[in-house]
Amino acid sequence: MRATDRFSPAAARTAAVVVGIFLCGALCLAQAPGTQRKLLVADVLVRGNRRVSTQEIMALVRTRPRTPYSPEAVQEDVRSLMATRRFANVQSQIRVLPNDQVEVSFFIVDYLNVVEEVVYQGAKSLKASDLESITFIKKGAPMNPLNNQIACQTIVNRYREKGRAFASCTLVEGANQGDRRVVFSITEGPEVYIRDIRFVGNHFVAGPVLKTHLNSSSRFFGINLFSHPYLPVVVDGDVSKLIEYYRSFGYHDVKVSRQVEWNPGSKTVDVVFHIDEGLRYRVQALPQIVGNASFKNEELGRITQVRADEYYSQEKVEKDTKRLTDYYGHTGRRAAVEDRVVFTGPGQCAVYYEVKEQSPASVGQLFLVGNTTTRQNVILRQVPLFPGQPLSYPNVAQAERNLAKLGIFENNPETGVRPTVTVLDPESDSPYKDILINVQETRTGSLLFGVGFNSDAGATGSIVLNERNFDLFRFPRNLDDLLSGQAFRGAGQELRVEAVPGTQLQRYTIQFREPFLFDSPYSLSVGGYYYTRRFDEYDEGRLGSRITLGRRFGQFWTLSTTLRVEDIDAKQIAFGAPPDYLDVQGHNFLTSLRLGANRDTRDSYLRPTEGNVLDLSVEQATGDFTFPIFNADFNQYFTVFQRADGSGRHVVAFHSQLGYAGSNTPVFERFYAGGFRSLRGFQFRGVGPDDSGFKVGGDFLFLNSLEYQLPVTAGDNLYLVGFVDSGTVERTVEIKDYRVSAGVGVRFTVPMLGPVPIALDFGFPIVRGAHDRQQVFSFWLGFFR
Repeated sequence: MRATDRFSPAAARTAAVVVGIFLCGALCLAQAPGTQRKLLVADVLVRGNRRVSTQEIMALVRTRPRTPYSPEAVQEDVRSLMATRRFANVQSQIRVLPNDQVEVSFFIVDYLNVVEEVVYQGAKSLKASDLESITFIKKGAPMNPLNNQIACQTIVNRYREKGRAFASCTLVEGANQGDRRVVFSITEGPEVYIRDIRFVGNHFVAGPVLKTHLNSSSRFFGINLFSHPYLPVVVDGDVSKLIEYYRSFGYHDVKVSRQVEWNPGSKTVDVVFHIDEGLRYRVQALPQIVGNASFKNEELGRITQVRADEYYSQEKVEKDTKRLTDYYGHTGRRAAVEDRVVFTGPGQCAVYYEVKEQSPASVGQLFLVGNTTTRQNVILRQVPLFPGQPLSYPNVAQAERNLAKLGIFENNPETGVRPTVTVLDPESDSPYKDILINVQETRTGSLLFGVGFNSDAGATGSIVLNERNFDLFRFPRNLDDLLSGQAFRGAGQELRVEAVPGTQLQRYTIQFREPFLFDSPYSLSVGGYYYTRRFDEYDEGRLGSRITLGRRFGQFWTLSTTLRVEDIDAKQIAFGAPPDYLDVQGHNFLTSLRLGANRDTRDSYLRPTEGNVLDLSVEQATGDFTFPIFNADFNQYFTVFQRADGSGRHVVAFHSQLGYAGSNTPVFERFYAGGFRSLRGFQFRGVGPDDSGFKVGGDFLFLNSLEYQLPVTAGDNLYLVGFVDSGTVERTVEIKDYRVSAGVGVRFTVPMLGPVPIALDFGFPIVRGAHDRQQVFSFWLGFFR
């Protein structure tokens, strides 16, 4: 027997490991405290590799020639190579050389075989390409039994993420190093859905309200619409969400557990959450503010909301910490304010605000990155920070909100990418702090298609082309500018082109808007439009243009002036029409100047529950007719009741409108009433002065409406309304025929149809005029994509 045949490859590798450990230990002792020797790596060698090139392996290790030797780095390199799962084994060996140098060798043991075929038996709901993307096992890859076993469990996890709780996987081939195929035998099992979600022990709010705070959802009327598969990990997460929800309202001792009940057939489950609410804690005394040195406690206490003997509210505590932080920030001080709750007895707690202050600072330089398309001035005008001024930390937060509100930069809560304004080196004692503004460009153009139906205008379609980051003067320099989307983009302007064909109404508009004219607080809007509308009495067409100059004052007020130039074409006038219509037959030219003021304090545009809107305007028109128009429109919203957690708001909405037009006002500019947004219970334009059965409009309008909104569902996406509408339209300033109607309606939101609620109303006239046109049912619904 030859000497080289005495030892097997496994024995040789074991001996190499022992020698390597011995040498590593010797080298560690050589570098022990008290010695000054520093070893240098003379060379790094890769041995034994046949399937993976030396260059690829060297790219995965940190140890390099002519660098200080580190045993920890060598072992980390071994772990990194093994983590790739491309090698059966990796060992390191150290050889000491003269002149305080070492040679590092990595011994690679390749897998014996490669994968010749990958088979997923029984996979039906997932494609082979989908499974390959999670197992990372492909034809031609090294045969790795450990990887194959891990992949088998990964497949099971993916199926369970899809709601197949009984999924299983068996590794038929690929468990041995000598195998050439990897075969997975998969049993998918049925999809399991949640049939019902119940709550036991809840008294604070009802079960439907708690459901709105869960990620799990149950079947909708026995079908899987809007529901998610049963995922145990999601249900476990819902337990944490319920605990967090209860604690935010003072139930600090709450306990929540979940129970899963399997239904016959094992295709659905019922999930029961057992809740032990415990005591609801009250705040024993006013919050204590500690750590503040710049202000008196009494001064800071005046801006906090939490009060003694009221129930603990996490929302109020968070608002207090923000108010305190902003209060410091307005003076240039950076203060970290943290809240701490101390339990002082059964159902009693104390709230502490701990303040860590820093010295005041001023704004240094502003650095802007990420704006590859958008002009620098578009960004800087949204940032209320200027070099040399006192640094206001609330203005830093306001700058982030302003940039996000523009809608021209990436803002994705899931990935965390959003516009940021960061104070560089905030912890330093430097009197000047530099500011980094970081944005990421995103797609700002959109093409929307929609349809709408309402009782006032019939059926309409909608095609909208909108660009939110338009640049009127950035012309394309070459073809690449057009293809890359650089042309006509980057100035923060808006261009909107809209086509609305319909059965009774058609509208085609193009509008350009500059929100900050010459970087000033003034806005400029220029638009052109063509509009046609079919009325009972005649057909009306308008071709015109509007130019509006506006300015915002503070948070609520906006003032504007509008120049209107129009050609109004009155045609297809019905036989027997009175002179009011015959006098305007054909084309009529008008130009007018309108002054407007608007104040808006609503808490929401789609469904306001608090605040009001006041809109005032006066317009003087001239041309073929000369007349003034005055209009005042007011809406007020009150919340009269809400659930314990603040949801389910019962809202009273009040609306009033007062309008006056001069005696020379043509019929197409007069006031009319009736319809969904006016007097419900009457037809669109069905209320007003009448001449031989023709509605001729009036010069005076006075409308009022009182509406009560009652939420039905826990998510507030369905609510009932009861209303009383009243008002009149008269030829002169008088109230002679005052109409009154009452009725009920429903509002509901379907997420896939857009955020605007569908409205259905039934109105019944109580007091009406002799020639009024009645209409019990009115509605509005629309869909945009």
